[in-house]
Amino acid sequence: METLPTSAERQQLVSSFLEFAVGQTADTATQFLEATGWKLEEAVQLFYVGNEGGGAASSSLPPPTNETFSEQENVLPNDSLFQGSLEDDVRPPLPVKRDTLYGDPSLLRFQPSPVVAFRNFDEESKRSAVWDSNEIAASSANGSRDNLASLYSPPFALMYQGSFDQAKVEASLQGKWLLVNMQSNEEFSSHMLNRDTWSNEAVSQTIRTNFIFWQIYHDTSEGKKVCTYYSLITLPAILVIDPITGQKMRAWTGMVQPESLLEDLLPFLDKGPKEHHSFLPQKRARVSHHSPVTTTVDKEPAVDEDPEILQAIAASLEDTRGLPAPPVADDESKPEQVDEASSNGKLNYPPLPEEPKGGKETCRVGIRLPEGRRIQRSFLRNDSIKLLWSFCSSQLEDGQKRPFHFTQAIPGKSNRLEYESDSTFEEAGLSNSMVTLIWD
Repeated sequence: METLPTSAERQQLVSSFLEFAVGQTADTATQFLEATGWKLEEAVQLFYVGNEGGGAASSSLPPPTNETFSEQENVLPNDSLFQGSLEDDVRPPLPVKRDTLYGDPSLLRFQPSPVVAFRNFDEESKRSAVWDSNEIAASSANGSRDNLASLYSPPFALMYQGSFDQAKVEASLQGKWLLVNMQSNEEFSSHMLNRDTWSNEAVSQTIRTNFIFWQIYHDTSEGKKVCTYYSLITLPAILVIDPITGQKMRAWTGMVQPESLLEDLLPFLDKGPKEHHSFLPQKRARVSHHSPVTTTVDKEPAVDEDPEILQAIAASLEDTRGLPAPPVADDESKPEQVDEASSNGKLNYPPLPEEPKGGKETCRVGIRLPEGRRIQRSFLRNDSIKLLWSFCSSQLEDGQKRPFHFTQAIPGKSNRLEYESDSTFEEAGLSNSMVTLIWD
């Protein structure tokens, strides 16, 4: 059992208590010390807990007055009653609690949701709402810019990386045409070509197989050189260049849709630049037909050509000395047709039946003619594709005198359709498709 302090010790405890509770009387100090069993620390804590004004007391306050005593009476309204209650049952001291008042009551009016009793302020400080909104806005903006840039980005997978002259050399070595795209950042059509045309799967596969693709901007040194050489004024421009001679074979300006570009590129899918030049000696011999043959033979070898072209020139000149004869390939494959053509000067094709009105067994075929005109007709799916020749020969002025064939654009290659084929429209894959007529 704890021993009570002596009178001297009690007087010392009262003095120590009064040092903390400035302005209080010795009787008040004695009451709090007796209530806590003369434990100074607990008595001081009990004083501050029970007396709300005691925490605000300081040494700057004046000596105890009647007003101070009245405030103490508000905490302990009746000393005798309080003393009696202490004698009956001594209440243990209340534990000291420290808390922080958060928020301003005036701001609660703007809270859209009720106040949460227990909040994790550390977690909230780590992810502030303002920071989150700024981060989301910044990330979404960056994502939008990245998506937009990738949408209109140049087709780097198709492009040849090098100068214009290097691209011509590479195309000549591979036996492919050179496809040039002159771009301008100031023209939105340039970006549309990147977004719609060059990204088209059929176009990209066709370019990989048959062309060397070179894209450049007009304000670069290489771009200025090409614009000057080919007199390019309207941009963007697309050119098909002969890599051997540098001749411009075909040109487009502005936005070109993928389907239209594929149709226009069909003539270049049948033969490359080397095959194209193999036919030039025959045309050259026809041009010099009015000059003596002996003179032409003497002058041709002086032309700076490779041996294969010189041999082709000599062979073509030998043919010009005799009477014109039908092509040998046509003699073997179509003897009856040649006989009929030689007799009346016309090529005979199967009679064209009446055009079917429609139904599940019919299909529609579009034909692009050499002059750019387009025609179309319905056929039965099980009809022979020879009817294409019958139909087109009636639509062309020289259709019954000049042989021709068809090509169908297929991604990665070109499907050549010959008259000798016995396939039907369905077997040849021509149902509801577009083909191009090309003179032989």
